[in-house]
Amino acid sequence: MGTKHESYWRQVWRQFQRDKLAVVGLIFVLSLFLVAFAAPWIARYSPTAYDLNAILLSPSMHHWLGTDAQGRDVFARMVFGTRVSLSVGFVAVVLYVAIGIFLGALAGYFGGWVDMVISRMIEVMICFPTFFLILTVLAFVGPSLYNIMVVIGLTSWPGIARLVRGEFFKLRGQDFVLASRVIGAGSLRIIFRHILPNGLAPVLVSSTFGVASAILVESGLSFLGFGVQPPTPSWGEILSQSRDFMDIAWWLAIFPGAAIFLTVTAYNLVGEGLRDAIDPRLKI
Repeated sequence: MGTKHESYWRQVWRQFQRDKLAVVGLIFVLSLFLVAFAAPWIARYSPTAYDLNAILLSPSMHHWLGTDAQGRDVFARMVFGTRVSLSVGFVAVVLYVAIGIFLGALAGYFGGWVDMVISRMIEVMICFPTFFLILTVLAFVGPSLYNIMVVIGLTSWPGIARLVRGEFFKLRGQDFVLASRVIGAGSLRIIFRHILPNGLAPVLVSSTFGVASAILVESGLSFLGFGVQPPTPSWGEILSQSRDFMDIAWWLAIFPGAAIFLTVTAYNLVGEGLRDAIDPRLKI
């Protein structure tokens, strides 16, 4: 009897499972999605309700993570803030991955003047520090949840574009691409039907790291006052309040800071696990 053929992605999943830290990171990430989905049922209080009789209360049975300077329940704001962080991370990454794939595919497939123009665009974008470029754009368009998603997406695509460009340069001379040209397949069909699926693995790894980076950027923007605006709950906004009450309200710094740290770490662990599972040099 012949051995059953195992698909590529099944092999990647089997290799990924061997990395215990990556599995722990994946479980944490999935738990965040569950928390974000079930936020209205998990939170005991409204995340935006003011209570002047409960200002800066320390963690207790009534307020598990304490309250802030307006008497709002920190646990409720943390839970609903999970939605903000995950939304910004994924929407921004989907946007800049789409832009990066499109431009990188064109540059890598056609080469010549198309590659030269797109490569110069990439170099110009890379010259600007991304975080400060985002701050500058937000200063003009105004801070809001949707603006943050769009601005991060429109300023973070060069890395993906360079990665896809390199993959297309490597794959465009392969036999299956030449065979597609011989039978008369058009350029768009070859790019998106034949080459792109074979070059998506590194993009998936980069996207995982990108989600962590986008969450960190959003938290930093909210901490500085350029991100999600109150009363919308955000981990960075909660952390920002701690600057004025560090000596009497330690919970405003510890809990959102820990959430940001653990979330970014979890995504990085998942990204490293995927990278190791996909890297062909680690295959036997």
